[in-house]
Amino acid sequence: MATVSLTVNGKAVTATIDPRTLLVQFLRENLRLTGTHVGCDTSQCGACLVHLDGKAVKSCTTLAVSVDGSSVTTIEGLANGDTLHPMQEAFREHHGLQCGFCTPGMIMSAVDMVNRRGHELDEKTIREDLDGNICRCTGYHNIVKAIAAGAQAMAGGSLKDREPPRHAAE
Repeated sequence: MATVSLTVNGKAVTATIDPRTLLVQFLRENLRLTGTHVGCDTSQCGACLVHLDGKAVKSCTTLAVSVDGSSVTTIEGLANGDTLHPMQEAFREHHGLQCGFCTPGMIMSAVDMVNRRGHELDEKTIREDLDGNICRCTGYHNIVKAIAAGAQAMAGGSLKDREPPRHAAE
């Protein structure tokens, strides 16, 4: 057995776990944070995405003991109490989901994308950066629209009627 100590969604947690425990298992089974989903177990679908020390990682292929001492943010940690994070609100407002299974990973990926690339995201950039996140229900149109709106909202802009530019400015 191994002891792991992390900060998860701003709260310090310590647990004794099997050293083979994946981060996604630790979050779901030990901490009961079930917003992080297991979709493929092969790091291809992105449903398990969380932020580790501020960067997006796939928790289905990350050992919990390997991130001892780190800070993890899950989809549950994005909201501020009852107030949704701007990206969560954008997905709701722009219908960026259908069944909702991929949504937590999409949102975590989108927030990471904005943190890395800024608030002005064009459609091509959004679609390229979503590589590794699979939605089996949609054609991604509303997801792309939601991410563009969420990026603007994260900068203090409005969520209403935001369409991503078709091409990056040269």
